[in-house]
Amino acid sequence: MRFGLELPPQIRVFGGFFVYSFCMGSLPPRLPDIQKAMGIEEGALGLGLIGAAVGTLISLSFAGPFLERVGYRRAILTLIPLLALLYAFSVFAAGPLMFFILLFPVGIVIGGIEIILNLEADRTEHQIGYRIMNRAHAFWSFGFFSSGLIGASIAQTGLSPQLHLLIMVPVVALAVALVLGRFDPAPHRTGASTGSASHFAMPTLAIMVLVAVTLSAMIMEGAGIDWSAIYMKDVFAVSPFLAGFAVALGAFTQAVTRFFADAFVERYSPTVVARALLGILGIGTLMVFFAAADWMALIGFGLMGVGTSAIFPLAMSAAAQRTDRPAATNVAALAQISFVAFLFGPPLLGFIAEHWGIRWSFGIGLPLVALSLLAAGALGTRPIKHEIE
Repeated sequence: MRFGLELPPQIRVFGGFFVYSFCMGSLPPRLPDIQKAMGIEEGALGLGLIGAAVGTLISLSFAGPFLERVGYRRAILTLIPLLALLYAFSVFAAGPLMFFILLFPVGIVIGGIEIILNLEADRTEHQIGYRIMNRAHAFWSFGFFSSGLIGASIAQTGLSPQLHLLIMVPVVALAVALVLGRFDPAPHRTGASTGSASHFAMPTLAIMVLVAVTLSAMIMEGAGIDWSAIYMKDVFAVSPFLAGFAVALGAFTQAVTRFFADAFVERYSPTVVARALLGILGIGTLMVFFAAADWMALIGFGLMGVGTSAIFPLAMSAAAQRTDRPAATNVAALAQISFVAFLFGPPLLGFIAEHWGIRWSFGIGLPLVALSLLAAGALGTRPIKHEIE
């Protein structure tokens, strides 16, 4: 028996991204409280956060065939509520090693959800005949913004992270039932390879170039998520709400840009849009690095959200539309490196923050922006609408 709301396929994709990121967004605003409770420096906190990255790498590398066997519907209805529960367990860790251990299964689950939702977005836009990938990722950002804003408000009340994240478990489960209860996977793209996905998604040279395109956006987006609240607290001694708001602000500007990005990509090209966004990312990173006041840092975080907005969705579309291998394999190959950079790089920035100051956790992203600008031509120079039609 099916349950939940009857929704058009593209709206269901948007809802899936929203609920997934809403689940993820509760932890970052509480990281200052978690760090204080553990009594540790940024390097040790970063070590704990790496647990999710390790789990994600393993999952993105090997989960594709397993998800095909289980079925995407059954998998997504299980994995998102499970993710909320695992996050709630993780904040009971008393130290960084236990935090690492408890975040490892979080990463396993994240990898599976990433594969399912990104493939579903690509197949749905092919099915309906117009682009939705950037809007799908916009709803990921809207979900993260909503959860971040709620988390910042809860942090201001002094409620413990443990109780906060436990409350989120039934909220996420109900949202999954309503939004994804009637989910049925879209058919494969016509003309794409539909062979069995590789058990290990080995990246090809073309995929590695796409990785270079996404690297700065993924690491700086992750840096904003993991370290912006702690940056605001350490550098400007702001209130718990304003510290958490820095996380939410980057997600909000990212969401708004993603929502309108498809029209620009259709009018111009992936490369033109990507280079413009990477320039904005560089400006925002510079502002955070040199910020002399909290408002200047907040503007910088907002610009970083704009700059990171469409880079990963554009690269995921380019990977999914390649016909050399099954779409699931190319998506996993790109995601296993780019998305792990999103999770793995920022925790490692904790060691930079501890030894050279937290400003350098953002300043180190500037050469990565330059690398991405050089590689952006791999996204293509034709308007996307010609490729879809």
